[in-house]
Amino acid sequence: MWKRRKEETATERPREAAARPGGMFEPPQPAPAPATPAPRVTRTEATIGKSVRIKGNLYAEEDLYLDGQIEGTLDLPKNRLTIGKSGKVQATIKAREVDVHGTVNGDIEASAKITIRSAANLVGNLKSATISIEDGAYFKGSIDIVRAAPAKPAPTKPATRPPAETTPSAKAAGGPPAARATGKS
Repeated sequence: MWKRRKEETATERPREAAARPGGMFEPPQPAPAPATPAPRVTRTEATIGKSVRIKGNLYAEEDLYLDGQIEGTLDLPKNRLTIGKSGKVQATIKAREVDVHGTVNGDIEASAKITIRSAANLVGNLKSATISIEDGAYFKGSIDIVRAAPAKPAPTKPATRPPAETTPSAKAAGGPPAARATGKS
């Protein structure tokens, strides 16, 4: 009901400490720190803008968003390539995943997935495990669906025979086959 002044609350703390067994003062415990969330792995993405033109080979070890123009080859073996609406590519493309919104003249090989969006124009051959072509997209070329190779069964060892001396037929013939062939016993 009544508000205490700051001075009064500061003087009461030593009295509370004296009232505790042993007269020890315990400092207030800090609130436990909130659990920090696990760090999220964020994939970096390089961007090639509308005004950039590249002639040659491009290799990247990160995701790439391409809105400019490129002629040559694009190699992103473990990453995603996104070709924006303004992107114009005249190249052979190899990537883990390819998402086409713009124009591509060339072959595309993706280890995971190729997606051709409704505004895309693509002339070339596609090779991937999964291919998606939206309504309205222009595509001219061939499609090759690649399945993951089935796991090969472990090679089995052929049944082994015991040595020739221990077989009953070898004993009946008078010893090992090598001894019979030479005439020696």
